Amino acid sequence: MTELLQYLVSGIVVGCIYGLVAIGFTAVYNVTSIVNFAQGEASMLAALGAAGLIALGLPLLAALVLAVLGVGLLGIVIERVAIRPIGQDVMRGIIITIGVGIVLQGLAVLIWGTDAQPLPAFSGHEPIRLGDVAIPRQAVWVVGTTAVLMSLLYVFLTRTYLGKAFRACAMNSSAASLMGVPTLSMRRVGFFLSGLVGAIAGVIVAPIALMQYDSGLSLGIKGFVACIIGGFGNPIGAALGGLLLGVLEALSSGYLSSGFKNAIAFVLLLVFLLARPGGLLGELDAVKK
Repeated sequence: MTELLQYLVSGIVVGCIYGLVAIGFTAVYNVTSIVNFAQGEASMLAALGAAGLIALGLPLLAALVLAVLGVGLLGIVIERVAIRPIGQDVMRGIIITIGVGIVLQGLAVLIWGTDAQPLPAFSGHEPIRLGDVAIPRQAVWVVGTTAVLMSLLYVFLTRTYLGKAFRACAMNSSAASLMGVPTLSMRRVGFFLSGLVGAIAGVIVAPIALMQYDSGLSLGIKGFVACIIGGFGNPIGAALGGLLLGVLEALSSGYLSSGFKNAIAFVLLLVFLLARPGGLLGELDAVKK
């Protein structure tokens, strides 16, 4: 039982990160119909940026805030420079995001090199013990931050004018535009949210799993799979898909072999694409009301 609980804790922590990355995918997809394959690089850049700022002498909190906001603003720049000029061409947009991801990886190598960059834990390294189960303190930050972020996102989407305008664009951007919703502004909001959420995922997981220039690729793939599992375009489904993927990976690593960890993601991807392509919750079903 202790082993099972330990695996579940590890799976929930990893699943929260996958879920946050997946939410970043949905933020861009809902307003552009583009799958942003540079999403994982937002997490990588924020973690490396925060580590670099700390090395320059900034306090931890200031470094985290600046890194997260910087990556969020970078998302707006990417939308304006790389995505907007192609108009509504979704396929070209997807290819461009792949290119953007490669460029960001190259910049990371030039700035930080190929070595993993350390980021200190937010509240020490001594684990919290619940009986025989050891919970890293950073894991509490991961789960707590994810819960708060999901709550704020739900309030934003359902209780604010900007959030309702964002949902309107997600459901039918042409109709939203005819009703006076500024769709270009909503695109900027989508890319900003995408970068912001991905950046938060990167900085909270970095003290547990060191980040380097190519770490974003793996996170991006797992976030994409989480979107497919939960329902592409549905932020609640994306978070649930991330949790399910994280728990199944942890259980397979613990009871079968660590070699099955990555295979689980691709097996789930094929199963859901073939049997339930709309995902567990479908597109935006959880927040339409």
